[in-house]
Amino acid sequence: MTVVNDFIDPGVRETISGFLGDVESELRAAVISPEPLVSEAAAYLVEAGGKRFRPLVVALGAEFSEVGREAAITGREAAITSAVVMELTHLATLYHDDVMDEAPMRRGAASANARWTNSIAVYVGDFLLARAASLAAGLGEDAVRLQARTLAQLVRGQLAETVGPRGADPIRHHLRVIEDKTACLIATSARLGGMAAGLPEHHVTTLDAFGTAIGMAFQLSDDLLDITSESEQSGKTPGTDLREGVPTLPALYALAAGDTGADSRRLRELLSAGPLIDDGLHAEALFLLRESAALKQAQETVHRYAEDARAHAAALPSGAARRTLEALCHYIADRNG
Repeated sequence: MTVVNDFIDPGVRETISGFLGDVESELRAAVISPEPLVSEAAAYLVEAGGKRFRPLVVALGAEFSEVGREAAITGREAAITSAVVMELTHLATLYHDDVMDEAPMRRGAASANARWTNSIAVYVGDFLLARAASLAAGLGEDAVRLQARTLAQLVRGQLAETVGPRGADPIRHHLRVIEDKTACLIATSARLGGMAAGLPEHHVTTLDAFGTAIGMAFQLSDDLLDITSESEQSGKTPGTDLREGVPTLPALYALAAGDTGADSRRLRELLSAGPLIDDGLHAEALFLLRESAALKQAQETVHRYAEDARAHAAALPSGAARRTLEALCHYIADRNG
Protein backbone atom coordinates (compact mmCIF):
# COMPACT_ATOMS: atom_id res chain seq x y z
CA MET A 1 0.00 0.00 0.00
CA THR A 2 1.30 3.43 -0.91
CA VAL A 3 2.05 5.70 2.04
CA VAL A 4 2.83 9.41 1.79
CA ASN A 5 5.75 9.96 4.14
CA ASP A 6 6.02 12.59 6.85
CA PHE A 7 8.84 14.40 5.04
CA ILE A 8 6.44 15.65 2.35
CA ASP A 9 5.71 19.34 2.80
CA PRO A 10 2.11 20.10 3.85
CA GLY A 11 1.82 22.35 0.80
CA VAL A 12 1.92 19.36 -1.55
CA ARG A 13 0.98 16.44 0.70
CA GLU A 14 -2.65 16.20 -0.38
CA THR A 15 -1.75 16.56 -4.06
CA ILE A 16 0.97 13.90 -3.83
CA SER A 17 -1.32 11.53 -1.94
CA GLY A 18 -3.99 11.85 -4.62
CA PHE A 19 -1.39 11.45 -7.36
CA LEU A 20 0.00 8.22 -5.87
CA GLY A 21 -3.51 6.87 -5.40
CA ASP A 22 -4.21 7.42 -9.09
CA VAL A 23 -0.89 5.78 -9.99
CA GLU A 24 -1.87 2.74 -7.94
CA SER A 25 -5.14 2.41 -9.85
CA GLU A 26 -3.39 2.79 -13.20
CA LEU A 27 -0.77 0.22 -12.23
CA ARG A 28 -3.44 -2.37 -11.55
CA ALA A 29 -5.13 -1.60 -14.85
CA ALA A 30 -1.83 -1.80 -16.73
CA VAL A 31 -1.12 -5.41 -15.77
CA ILE A 32 -4.47 -6.81 -16.94
CA SER A 33 -4.16 -9.27 -19.80
CA PRO A 34 -6.68 -11.41 -21.73
CA GLU A 35 -4.67 -14.39 -20.49
CA PRO A 36 -5.61 -15.06 -16.83
CA LEU A 37 -2.20 -16.48 -15.88
CA VAL A 38 -0.42 -13.41 -17.22
CA SER A 39 -2.78 -11.12 -15.31
CA GLU A 40 -2.34 -13.09 -12.10
CA ALA A 41 1.45 -13.29 -12.30
CA ALA A 42 1.88 -9.70 -13.50
CA ALA A 43 -0.29 -8.37 -10.67
CA TYR A 44 1.58 -10.42 -8.10
CA LEU A 45 4.26 -7.86 -7.23
CA VAL A 46 1.93 -4.92 -7.82
CA GLU A 47 -0.38 -6.28 -5.13
CA ALA A 48 2.60 -7.01 -2.85
CA GLY A 49 3.06 -3.28 -2.49
CA GLY A 50 6.37 -1.52 -2.07
CA LYS A 51 7.76 1.93 -1.40
CA ARG A 52 6.59 3.33 -4.77
CA PHE A 53 9.66 5.53 -4.54
CA ARG A 54 9.96 6.07 -8.28
CA PRO A 55 6.35 7.28 -8.69
CA LEU A 56 6.92 9.59 -5.72
CA VAL A 57 9.96 11.10 -7.44
CA VAL A 58 7.95 11.60 -10.65
CA ALA A 59 5.23 13.30 -8.63
CA LEU A 60 7.69 15.64 -6.93
CA GLY A 61 9.31 16.56 -10.23
CA ALA A 62 5.90 17.31 -11.69
CA GLU A 63 5.13 19.66 -8.78
CA PHE A 64 7.53 22.23 -10.29
CA SER A 65 4.96 23.08 -12.95
CA GLU A 66 5.43 26.44 -14.67
CA VAL A 67 2.49 26.16 -17.07
CA GLY A 68 -1.11 27.34 -17.02
CA ARG A 69 -4.01 25.51 -15.38
CA GLU A 70 -5.23 23.72 -18.51
CA ALA A 71 -1.75 22.58 -19.45
CA ALA A 72 -1.06 21.60 -15.85
CA ILE A 73 -3.99 19.18 -15.94
CA THR A 74 -2.54 17.59 -19.07
CA GLY A 75 0.85 17.57 -17.37
CA ARG A 76 -0.60 15.69 -14.40
CA GLU A 77 -1.94 13.00 -16.73
CA ALA A 78 1.47 12.72 -18.37
CA ALA A 79 3.13 12.54 -14.96
CA ILE A 80 0.80 9.73 -13.83
CA THR A 81 1.58 7.79 -17.00
CA SER A 82 5.30 8.44 -16.47
CA ALA A 83 5.06 7.15 -12.90
CA VAL A 84 3.35 3.97 -14.09
CA VAL A 85 6.00 3.48 -16.77
CA MET A 86 8.77 3.77 -14.18
CA GLU A 87 7.14 1.46 -11.65
CA LEU A 88 6.36 -1.17 -14.30
CA THR A 89 9.98 -1.03 -15.44
CA HIS A 90 11.18 -1.38 -11.85
CA LEU A 91 8.84 -4.32 -11.20
CA ALA A 92 10.01 -6.03 -14.38
CA THR A 93 13.60 -5.90 -13.13
CA LEU A 94 12.49 -7.53 -9.86
CA TYR A 95 10.99 -10.48 -11.73
CA HIS A 96 14.18 -10.87 -13.74
CA ASP A 97 16.47 -10.37 -10.72
CA ASP A 98 14.69 -13.07 -8.73
CA VAL A 99 15.24 -15.54 -11.56
CA MET A 100 18.94 -14.68 -11.84
CA ASP A 101 19.39 -14.80 -8.06
CA GLU A 102 17.20 -17.91 -7.68
CA ALA A 103 15.47 -15.98 -4.90
CA PRO A 104 12.74 -17.92 -3.09
CA MET A 105 11.19 -14.86 -1.41
CA ARG A 106 10.23 -11.31 -2.41
CA ARG A 107 8.62 -8.79 -0.04
CA GLY A 108 7.88 -11.43 2.56
CA ALA A 109 6.16 -13.87 0.20
CA ALA A 110 7.18 -16.51 -2.31
CA SER A 111 8.84 -14.95 -5.36
CA ALA A 112 7.10 -15.26 -8.72
CA ASN A 113 9.68 -17.75 -9.97
CA ALA A 114 9.17 -19.88 -6.86
CA ARG A 115 5.39 -19.71 -7.09
CA TRP A 116 5.29 -20.46 -10.81
CA THR A 117 8.52 -21.14 -12.76
CA ASN A 118 11.61 -19.27 -13.89
CA SER A 119 10.29 -19.15 -17.44
CA ILE A 120 6.97 -17.62 -16.42
CA ALA A 121 8.72 -15.03 -14.24
CA VAL A 122 10.97 -14.02 -17.15
CA TYR A 123 8.05 -13.76 -19.56
CA VAL A 124 6.01 -11.74 -17.08
CA GLY A 125 8.94 -9.37 -16.65
CA ASP A 126 9.06 -9.02 -20.43
CA PHE A 127 5.31 -8.39 -20.49
CA LEU A 128 5.70 -5.56 -17.98
CA LEU A 129 8.49 -4.00 -20.04
CA ALA A 130 6.27 -4.19 -23.12
CA ARG A 131 3.41 -2.51 -21.25
CA ALA A 132 5.79 0.20 -20.04
CA ALA A 133 7.03 0.80 -23.60
CA SER A 134 3.48 1.02 -24.90
CA LEU A 135 2.56 3.63 -22.29
CA ALA A 136 5.77 5.57 -22.91
CA ALA A 137 4.85 5.82 -26.59
CA GLY A 138 1.86 7.91 -25.57
CA LEU A 139 4.19 10.42 -23.91
CA GLY A 140 6.02 11.26 -27.11
CA GLU A 141 9.28 10.55 -28.90
CA ASP A 142 11.52 12.05 -26.20
CA ALA A 143 10.01 9.81 -23.53
CA VAL A 144 10.44 6.73 -25.73
CA ARG A 145 14.11 7.55 -26.29
CA LEU A 146 14.58 8.15 -22.58
CA GLN A 147 12.93 4.86 -21.68
CA ALA A 148 15.11 2.98 -24.17
CA ARG A 149 18.28 4.65 -22.86
CA THR A 150 17.29 3.79 -19.30
CA LEU A 151 16.70 0.13 -20.18
CA ALA A 152 20.11 -0.04 -21.87
CA GLN A 153 21.71 1.33 -18.70
CA LEU A 154 19.82 -1.17 -16.55
CA VAL A 155 21.08 -4.04 -18.70
CA ARG A 156 24.62 -2.69 -18.55
CA GLY A 157 24.43 -2.58 -14.76
CA GLN A 158 23.05 -6.10 -14.54
CA LEU A 159 25.81 -7.42 -16.80
CA ALA A 160 28.46 -5.62 -14.76
CA GLU A 161 27.06 -7.09 -11.55
CA THR A 162 26.96 -10.57 -13.09
CA VAL A 163 30.56 -10.62 -14.35
CA GLY A 164 32.01 -8.81 -11.33
CA PRO A 165 34.86 -6.30 -11.12
CA ARG A 166 37.24 -8.34 -13.35
CA GLY A 167 40.32 -6.62 -11.98
CA ALA A 168 38.71 -3.21 -11.48
CA ASP A 169 38.48 -1.57 -8.07
CA PRO A 170 35.64 -3.45 -6.31
CA ILE A 171 34.28 -0.35 -4.58
CA ARG A 172 34.20 1.74 -7.74
CA HIS A 173 32.63 -1.18 -9.61
CA HIS A 174 29.98 -1.58 -6.90
CA LEU A 175 29.02 2.09 -7.03
CA ARG A 176 28.80 1.99 -10.82
CA VAL A 177 26.48 -1.03 -10.67
CA ILE A 178 24.21 0.81 -8.23
CA GLU A 179 24.15 3.86 -10.50
CA ASP A 180 23.22 1.74 -13.51
CA LYS A 181 20.74 -0.61 -11.81
CA THR A 182 19.01 1.66 -9.30
CA ALA A 183 19.90 5.33 -9.58
CA CYS A 184 19.25 5.51 -13.32
CA LEU A 185 15.56 4.63 -12.83
CA ILE A 186 15.19 7.27 -10.16
CA ALA A 187 16.99 9.85 -12.31
CA THR A 188 14.67 9.05 -15.22
CA SER A 189 11.68 9.33 -12.88
CA ALA A 190 12.75 12.82 -11.84
CA ARG A 191 13.41 13.84 -15.45
CA LEU A 192 10.01 12.59 -16.65
CA GLY A 193 8.32 14.49 -13.84
CA GLY A 194 10.06 17.67 -14.90
CA MET A 195 9.17 17.05 -18.53
CA ALA A 196 5.52 16.57 -17.62
CA ALA A 197 5.65 19.85 -15.69
CA GLY A 198 6.89 21.70 -18.76
CA LEU A 199 10.11 22.81 -17.06
CA PRO A 200 12.93 24.38 -19.04
CA GLU A 201 15.74 22.00 -19.98
CA HIS A 202 18.20 23.28 -17.37
CA HIS A 203 15.73 22.48 -14.59
CA VAL A 204 14.95 19.07 -16.10
CA THR A 205 18.69 18.34 -16.20
CA THR A 206 18.99 19.41 -12.56
CA LEU A 207 16.17 17.06 -11.59
CA ASP A 208 17.97 14.26 -13.44
CA ALA A 209 21.16 14.95 -11.47
CA PHE A 210 19.15 15.09 -8.25
CA GLY A 211 17.61 11.70 -9.10
CA THR A 212 21.00 10.10 -9.67
CA ALA A 213 22.41 11.36 -6.37
CA ILE A 214 19.34 10.55 -4.27
CA GLY A 215 19.09 7.17 -6.02
CA MET A 216 22.63 6.32 -4.96
CA ALA A 217 21.92 7.41 -1.38
CA PHE A 218 18.63 5.48 -1.40
CA GLN A 219 20.17 2.16 -2.41
CA LEU A 220 23.25 2.51 -0.22
CA SER A 221 21.12 3.39 2.80
CA ASP A 222 18.97 0.35 2.06
CA ASP A 223 22.10 -1.79 2.20
CA LEU A 224 23.13 -0.19 5.49
CA LEU A 225 19.75 -1.03 6.98
CA ASP A 226 20.49 -4.69 6.32
CA ILE A 227 23.31 -4.35 8.83
CA THR A 228 22.19 -1.74 11.32
CA SER A 229 18.46 -2.25 11.83
CA GLU A 230 16.61 -4.87 13.81
CA SER A 231 13.95 -6.91 12.04
CA GLU A 232 11.09 -5.15 13.82
CA GLN A 233 12.31 -1.80 12.40
CA SER A 234 12.95 -2.72 8.79
CA GLY A 235 10.82 -5.82 8.30
CA LYS A 236 13.97 -7.59 7.07
CA THR A 237 16.15 -10.16 8.76
CA PRO A 238 19.39 -8.37 9.69
CA GLY A 239 22.48 -9.50 7.81
CA THR A 240 20.66 -11.11 4.89
CA ASP A 241 23.33 -9.89 2.47
CA LEU A 242 26.07 -11.40 4.65
CA ARG A 243 24.25 -14.72 4.77
CA GLU A 244 23.89 -14.75 0.99
CA GLY A 245 27.40 -13.52 0.29
CA VAL A 246 26.17 -10.34 -1.44
CA PRO A 247 28.90 -7.66 -1.37
CA THR A 248 27.67 -4.29 -0.11
CA LEU A 249 29.59 -1.09 0.52
CA PRO A 250 30.35 -1.63 4.25
CA ALA A 251 31.72 -5.10 3.52
CA LEU A 252 33.77 -3.82 0.59
CA TYR A 253 35.22 -1.03 2.72
CA ALA A 254 36.07 -3.59 5.43
CA LEU A 255 37.79 -5.87 2.92
CA ALA A 256 39.83 -2.95 1.55
CA ALA A 257 40.84 -1.65 4.98
CA GLY A 258 44.50 -1.78 5.96
CA ASP A 259 43.73 -1.96 9.68
CA THR A 260 45.80 -4.73 11.28
CA GLY A 261 43.76 -4.94 14.48
CA ALA A 262 42.48 -8.34 15.54
CA ASP A 263 38.81 -7.45 14.95
CA SER A 264 39.50 -6.05 11.48
CA ARG A 265 41.56 -9.07 10.48
CA ARG A 266 38.87 -11.43 11.75
CA LEU A 267 36.15 -9.49 9.90
CA ARG A 268 38.10 -9.66 6.64
CA GLU A 269 38.57 -13.39 7.17
CA LEU A 270 34.85 -13.92 7.66
CA LEU A 271 33.84 -11.72 4.73
CA SER A 272 36.33 -13.45 2.43
CA ALA A 273 34.74 -16.81 3.19
CA GLY A 274 31.68 -16.08 1.03
CA PRO A 275 28.09 -16.75 2.15
CA LEU A 276 27.94 -16.97 5.95
CA ILE A 277 25.41 -19.74 6.34
CA ASP A 278 26.60 -20.84 9.77
CA ASP A 279 24.56 -18.95 12.39
CA GLY A 280 27.51 -18.45 14.73
CA LEU A 281 29.84 -17.08 12.05
CA HIS A 282 27.05 -14.92 10.66
CA ALA A 283 26.34 -13.40 14.09
CA GLU A 284 30.05 -12.77 14.66
CA ALA A 285 30.48 -11.04 11.30
CA LEU A 286 27.37 -8.92 11.80
CA PHE A 287 28.59 -7.79 15.22
CA LEU A 288 32.07 -6.93 13.94
CA LEU A 289 30.70 -5.07 10.94
CA ARG A 290 28.33 -3.04 13.12
CA GLU A 291 31.30 -1.99 15.27
CA SER A 292 33.69 -1.36 12.38
CA ALA A 293 35.14 1.82 10.89
CA ALA A 294 33.95 0.48 7.54
CA LEU A 295 30.31 0.95 8.57
CA LYS A 296 30.98 4.56 9.53
CA GLN A 297 32.78 5.09 6.22
CA ALA A 298 29.77 3.72 4.33
CA GLN A 299 27.42 5.97 6.32
CA GLU A 300 29.59 8.97 5.40
CA THR A 301 29.32 7.96 1.73
CA VAL A 302 25.52 7.94 1.98
CA HIS A 303 25.61 11.40 3.52
CA ARG A 304 27.83 12.69 0.70
CA TYR A 305 25.39 11.49 -1.95
CA ALA A 306 22.46 12.93 0.01
CA GLU A 307 24.25 16.26 0.32
CA ASP A 308 24.98 16.22 -3.41
CA ALA A 309 21.27 15.64 -4.06
CA ARG A 310 20.36 18.49 -1.69
CA ALA A 311 22.68 20.84 -3.58
CA HIS A 312 20.91 19.98 -6.85
CA ALA A 313 17.51 20.51 -5.23
CA ALA A 314 18.63 23.95 -4.03
CA ALA A 315 19.06 25.00 -7.68
CA LEU A 316 15.37 24.36 -8.44
CA PRO A 317 12.51 26.89 -8.06
CA SER A 318 11.65 27.58 -4.43
CA GLY A 319 8.43 26.33 -2.89
CA ALA A 320 6.83 23.26 -1.31
CA ALA A 321 8.20 20.87 -3.97
CA ARG A 322 11.77 21.98 -3.37
CA ARG A 323 11.34 21.85 0.40
CA THR A 324 10.11 18.27 0.02
CA LEU A 325 13.12 17.27 -2.08
CA GLU A 326 15.43 18.77 0.52
CA ALA A 327 13.58 16.99 3.33
CA LEU A 328 13.82 13.76 1.34
CA CYS A 329 17.61 14.13 1.29
CA HIS A 330 17.69 14.35 5.09
CA TYR A 331 15.27 11.42 5.39
CA ILE A 332 17.35 9.15 3.14
CA ALA A 333 20.60 10.09 4.88
CA ASP A 334 19.28 9.31 8.35
CA ARG A 335 16.63 6.64 7.75
CA ASN A 336 16.47 3.74 10.18
CA GLY A 337 13.63 1.68 8.75
